[in-house]
Amino acid sequence: MSDVKITRALLSVSDKSGLVELGQALARHGVELVSTGGTAKALRDAGFDVRDISDLTGFPEMMDGRVKTLHPKVHGGLLAVRDNPEHVAAMRAHDIGAIDLVVVNLYPFAQTVAKGAGRDEIIENIDIGGPSMVRSAAKNHAHVAIVTDPADYAELIDALDENGGMTSLELRKRLAAKAFSATAAYDSMISSWFSFADQQQFFPDMLPAIMNKREELRYGENPHQKAALYLPAGPHSKGIAQASQVQGKALSYNNYNDADAALELVAEFRDAGRPACVIVKHANPCGVASASTLLRAYEEAFACDTVSAFGGIIAVNETLTRETAEAMTQIFTEVVIAPDADEEARAVFAKKKNLRLLLTGDLPDPARPGFALKSIAGGYLVQSRDNGRIGRDDLKVVTKRAPTEQELSDCLFAWTVAKHVKSNAIVYAKGGTTAGVGAGQMNRLESARIAAWKAKDAAEKAGWPEARTIGSAVASDAFFPFADGLLAAVEAGATAVIQPGGSIRDEEVIAAADESGLAMIFTGMRHFRH
Repeated sequence: MSDVKITRALLSVSDKSGLVELGQALARHGVELVSTGGTAKALRDAGFDVRDISDLTGFPEMMDGRVKTLHPKVHGGLLAVRDNPEHVAAMRAHDIGAIDLVVVNLYPFAQTVAKGAGRDEIIENIDIGGPSMVRSAAKNHAHVAIVTDPADYAELIDALDENGGMTSLELRKRLAAKAFSATAAYDSMISSWFSFADQQQFFPDMLPAIMNKREELRYGENPHQKAALYLPAGPHSKGIAQASQVQGKALSYNNYNDADAALELVAEFRDAGRPACVIVKHANPCGVASASTLLRAYEEAFACDTVSAFGGIIAVNETLTRETAEAMTQIFTEVVIAPDADEEARAVFAKKKNLRLLLTGDLPDPARPGFALKSIAGGYLVQSRDNGRIGRDDLKVVTKRAPTEQELSDCLFAWTVAKHVKSNAIVYAKGGTTAGVGAGQMNRLESARIAAWKAKDAAEKAGWPEARTIGSAVASDAFFPFADGLLAAVEAGATAVIQPGGSIRDEEVIAAADESGLAMIFTGMRHFRH
């Protein structure tokens, strides 16, 4: 059997959008409508003849609606194999009529949780009969069509109109696949609520991870790889995936990855009270600055590494204006990210057709909880996201000389940036601006040297009398295992150091700092970023 004529439909929906239009289409094709509670009322109010589910089953809805569709006359009508003689005989013997279409969307469990409802209300919004009907209809898709999403009503209506009230097997297969995905996601959200919210488990025995495909991308990191963007099915924080794209080409896999890195770093400055700008290349910041104006912050961040900034990602923590937009468009930039942009700024960006402008509204909370997931051969590594932050009261001065107020500010700025640099990470900063960034090296000494070299190169290009590492603070994402990395920072001109501490050679490193006249602070927290 391929095409199936719909003669009876069972409708039970919590989301009434599109219901009247669907009812009109079914009535147009002479379909008998069977429905429950609020859905039946909505259909009757729209002028349709509707048969109550209790009339079909011979039992009233009971127990506050908990029991209404869990009945052999419902599930027999859904599960019967129409060309199986034994099934047909059973239907006749027990007066079970076939149901050819089920339209169900489930109780709004996730929405109930999201609005902060109490436990009893949340439990009442766990749908039982709905998923049972969905699974029965989807299993028997050879004979039954199942629709779980109002967005699919239009396709169903078109199919009925084009095929004389019949559905094709291909359509029913697609709808069945979507239906099983819907029940899987629904059960996953319930499981997650019980594990995390109700039982307060941090790492449950089973970790559901249900996601909806937002879009397929042109390719992955490389052209021979396939890629797609998925969004969590349940409640989740908003980020780069929810940003509004004002203009430009579709984002690539690498664009999303780099843009996310830029957004996560600039979000560290969302409550700073000063404009901040981040420029990212290949998921590493190549320039970061905080200044009195957004234009100045961009200029300072750009000056840190004018070579790497070409083709990079720019993120800011304030609304973009024309003046800053004009500066940003002087070089090729892949993506610009901001909470908002005024009309003049948008007009400037519009002249660069390939530049993607993303507006995020509020910036994400850098201290928010959550998980980070990484695939490995044969499994997954799951950890809490790195939302660790330190303040001045968390710092421990370990050298004879304490940092000056300016050095302390520069240390904290460098530390904030180092958290978002691939380890081993070394960041020099001075006056709220990165002077040099060393990222992703196999040893900390090389990161310190590379960052210093980049600072010298920036000074030569800008015509400055000296590199900005002179009189700077330097941050290391993890402890210095030997004094050599620290001494490289001294050679570059740094006068203050911030690092986690905790090495077996801490005393040796502290002694080297004292001998060089450095001020050094321990944070007691590291920020490896692999």
